[in-house]
Amino acid sequence: MPDLRKDPVSGRWVIIATERAKRPDDFIIEKAQKVEGFCPFCEGNESKTPPEVYAVRDGSMKDTPNWKIRVVPNKFPALSSDGEIKSQRDGIYRSMTGIGRHEVIIETPSHTKFLHNMDENEIRLILETYKIRYNKLKEDVRLRYILIFKNYGFEAGASLSHSHSQIIATPIVPKRVSEELYSARNFYLEHRNCIFCEILKKEIDERIRIVDENEHFVCFAPFASRFPFELWVLPKKHTAFFEEIKEDEIKSLVKIFSSIFPKYYKILNDPSYNYIIHTAPVQMSGKWPTIEYDYHWHIEIIPKLTKVAGFEWGTGFYINPMPPEKAAEFLINAGGGT
Repeated sequence: MPDLRKDPVSGRWVIIATERAKRPDDFIIEKAQKVEGFCPFCEGNESKTPPEVYAVRDGSMKDTPNWKIRVVPNKFPALSSDGEIKSQRDGIYRSMTGIGRHEVIIETPSHTKFLHNMDENEIRLILETYKIRYNKLKEDVRLRYILIFKNYGFEAGASLSHSHSQIIATPIVPKRVSEELYSARNFYLEHRNCIFCEILKKEIDERIRIVDENEHFVCFAPFASRFPFELWVLPKKHTAFFEEIKEDEIKSLVKIFSSIFPKYYKILNDPSYNYIIHTAPVQMSGKWPTIEYDYHWHIEIIPKLTKVAGFEWGTGFYINPMPPEKAAEFLINAGGGT
């Protein structure tokens, strides 16, 4: 019998198609083979990217080799960093100038290093860079939301295979983020508690969907998982703002990453995936007085193992053939973790 489950944050319903339950091997798909030639992200090709805005280097000069991580403006940005924000209305239509920031974090000088085979120091450097660039972009008063995300693999939208992440900062708060924010605030106003903290408590009490856990973070397959092997990573300490992450918390998050991505690689045969850091908007002082109490930053990790088709687009429902409890069991048995 299929199981209809409601996401307590978004209010979205998901169909857990238990009669379609599969093993990890059943989700392994033949990857699209994208022929790559020259890679502008590899060490030695620094002149082929826009000038770097941040880097960690071994004493070398800007835009030269001997770096560990580089951040550059996207060569084809989704938004322009120059200009003023101007809004227009034309009857029922509204528009504004496409102001924002779009940066690429080149995570390693090596073309063959990825999260599943990086050491902890390399992953730590990536997470520290996220925080540094987030706080830098936050200084721009034109911006309202800063999204850090990673597309890994062609099926997940990566145009280059060289390991990288992206940051896009927008002058408005995106709809999906707003929905989360309002849901979290409504729960807080009714219960005087954070909905994400309640989810954490439930998961820790039941321990049937937790994949990994340490001093500062819990990684689990969400109750209403939209996709097979979807995972959420939540800090145990309530905080709305990713940019406030401390050094010891980064070390704990490194441990989670060092556990999860090798598991994906092992049991799902190196799947494409996306991950997204959900955090509170910027420039919110005085506009949302309860946000530090009602929101809780987190990371969503989504392997690209199924297709979103007409039913999903037409209804907003998702059909997931892998119960999250079973996904957690497979990932735990892959080695390491809880």
